[in-house]
Amino acid sequence: QLQLVESGGGSLQAGALWSIHCAASGRTSRSDALAWVCEVPGKECELVAAIRSSVFVTAYADSVKARFTISRDNGKNTVYLQMNSLKSEDTAVYYCAASVSGKDLRNTRAYDYWGQGTQVTVSS
Repeated sequence: QLQLVESGGGSLQAGALWSIHCAASGRTSRSDALAWVCEVPGKECELVAAIRSSVFVTAYADSVKARFTISRDNGKNTVYLQMNSLKSEDTAVYYCAASVSGKDLRNTRAYDYWGQGTQVTVSS
């Protein structure tokens, strides 16, 4: 099993710079890709950003690719999401997810393990 624990959510002002992170424990060797997925009430869960460990491959949602940066520290089994120029529409619960295969990064249904989520609220 693989456990994912997110940290760093909070209430922020528009324009802020903020970072959330996710620590993986357990059978971390089973995870090739880690991702951040956000859920907004009334909307479909969508990928925010993803990164593979075996090769340097990342994927971003169009709405964040110029503002957010995903990175990972394989030694610490941690993935980070740095969020710049936050907007009110970034308000969501951000879930950390892990994929065993690391394929199909943009498909949220392809992820095998999920964290509990961390709330990020951006007010304008």
